[in-house]
Amino acid sequence: MLKVLKAGFYLTIQDKGRVGFAAQGVPVSGAMDAYAADLANAVLNNSFEAAVLEITFGACKFEFLEPTLITITGGDFSPKINNNPIQLNKKVLVHKGDILTFGKVNYGVRCYLAVKGGFQSEIKLKSRSFYPDITKDFILRKNDEIFYKPYDKDINTTQSSIKINKSHFKSQLITCFQGPEFDMLNEQQQKRIASHKFSISKEHSRMGYKLHEEIANNLPQILTAAVLPGTVQLTPSGKLIVLMRDCQVTGGYPRILQLTEASINKLAQKTMHNFLQFSIIGI
Repeated sequence: MLKVLKAGFYLTIQDKGRVGFAAQGVPVSGAMDAYAADLANAVLNNSFEAAVLEITFGACKFEFLEPTLITITGGDFSPKINNNPIQLNKKVLVHKGDILTFGKVNYGVRCYLAVKGGFQSEIKLKSRSFYPDITKDFILRKNDEIFYKPYDKDINTTQSSIKINKSHFKSQLITCFQGPEFDMLNEQQQKRIASHKFSISKEHSRMGYKLHEEIANNLPQILTAAVLPGTVQLTPSGKLIVLMRDCQVTGGYPRILQLTEASINKLAQKTMHNFLQFSIIGI
């Protein structure tokens, strides 16, 4: 068991999400930065389907009630075990009673805590990912306990860790495809979207990121149509909304861009006032 001593800003259990339930109106959900979550499971030789904790901006505190192996990937929030700093992206042996804390935010928005074998929370619609009205809770709170299978086999721990490309956190370029309604934009609108830098507003969450800057919008309304994580919608006000993992399954705004999977992961590590620039394939 892992006991939550302090839950921090936004703490959830996530896996690959709920694929195949859009017809019932169920969002995909899953880890916002799937790249970092996959890396955490890979370091521990877990299945990529194993559930991890998604931690936003750190500020959490946990007690391990059983021994296990862990790894932390994604954003760097200065993790410590019993006040001793630990490296990211490496296998770490923890013992019963060990305390994991997070401190200074060095880079990134979300990190991922994985345990050997994955967290064994409730499965709903083939996934452990938290989502309101699907799972019992949509966030973890103080004193919650999450089950995992104890692991205390002897291992040869080393000081080595996996090196990652920091551009995943620092690059402003967001690669995307033209969306179904992209050709409804005039040439001037298309050029502005492709050349302008946009900044993330305070309205950002697991459902979507609204951007500050506006695009002149005189497009006609469209019929409600399917949307996906990574769909970029142009609202009647001219604001852009980038849909993220917990987004709805349909929408009525023009879908002008569609982010690549890698770009969704990069955007998940950005926050308010961070800048981005769309790199549109084919333009």
